[in-house]
Amino acid sequence: MISKEEIKNFLEEIGVDDRVRNIQVIEGSVSIDILAYSPAMHEKKRMETAIHTAFEQKFGKDIQLKLTILQDVPEKREIKGNAISGIKNIIAIASGKGGVGKSTVASNLAIALVKMGFKVGILDADIYGPSIPTMFDVANEKPVSSKDNKIEPVESYGVKLLSLGFFAGSNQAVIWRGAMASKAIHQLLHDSNWGKLDFLLIDLPPGTGDIHLSIVQEVPVTGAVIVSTPQHVALADVKKGVAMFRMPEINVPVLGLVENMAYFTPKELPENKYYIFGKKGVRKLAESMELPLLGEIPIVQTIREASDYGRPAVLQEEETISNLYMDVAKNMIQSLVKRNEDLPPTEAVRITTMAGCSTK
Repeated sequence: MISKEEIKNFLEEIGVDDRVRNIQVIEGSVSIDILAYSPAMHEKKRMETAIHTAFEQKFGKDIQLKLTILQDVPEKREIKGNAISGIKNIIAIASGKGGVGKSTVASNLAIALVKMGFKVGILDADIYGPSIPTMFDVANEKPVSSKDNKIEPVESYGVKLLSLGFFAGSNQAVIWRGAMASKAIHQLLHDSNWGKLDFLLIDLPPGTGDIHLSIVQEVPVTGAVIVSTPQHVALADVKKGVAMFRMPEINVPVLGLVENMAYFTPKELPENKYYIFGKKGVRKLAESMELPLLGEIPIVQTIREASDYGRPAVLQEEETISNLYMDVAKNMIQSLVKRNEDLPPTEAVRITTMAGCSTK
């Protein structure tokens, strides 16, 4: 017979215990009333599916779960983030769409900064598709705990790394959402021994969602870099990403845009450029939004191969490719210097848990 205490522990494990309003255990069945994260129907359905799946994995199929998703708005609870001691600049690397090469740019940018003499870390916050461990050839590494019970980042090519990919199996699906994901991000940010860093790059998931809000609530993000291909459907989502960072409630400066897969030049035709995904779409968008264009990265087979093999392209001896990412790093620093001269330090965002309501 399952106990109420076991149910409470389970709800705490999956990070929804603060939203539970009633628990009943009667003859092999469990009834739980829980507040929704959002009044939107699809969000309530996602929450219901995630809890049912986790419950079945924990207790098996013999125990029936009756889950009631309440629409009542929870009372306001302010969330406030804190700076991380020893870290000077926190840079969010974002993209509107998936598959535009955001993690490839993030990994090469990190190593470019190391080559320039900076101390750098990467937090892989793309919890549903973590790729940083593969790109740095440390997919089989496991972080250890320090003497003060802090998580020790894995180090590769001079970059300190933490990722959910280190803790989840390579074939394990991550079905977290909401508070569960937020707790994981909090632990990787604040319960880890990052040491002294000039830059902590945060590789965000594509789009705009829970993880993005969790990051800006947890820490004061210095600025954001947005990566996109030049095609129209990708640019439409870039506009949404910029708009999110520019919201008064978030107010994170966008340091610039990076155009990835900008063009293709065959080796046998070195003077030719083929604009497969469109011509200079990101450049034109940057100009229209009055944002810096930090760089244009072409389609090069060795860049893809370097990421797959775990040795980012900026480490290659071929100066042409390496210099592309070095230029992105230099332009980002230039934009960051201007941002720090013109604007006050970013504050961690304070957002209430009420949908659509926020305060500074």
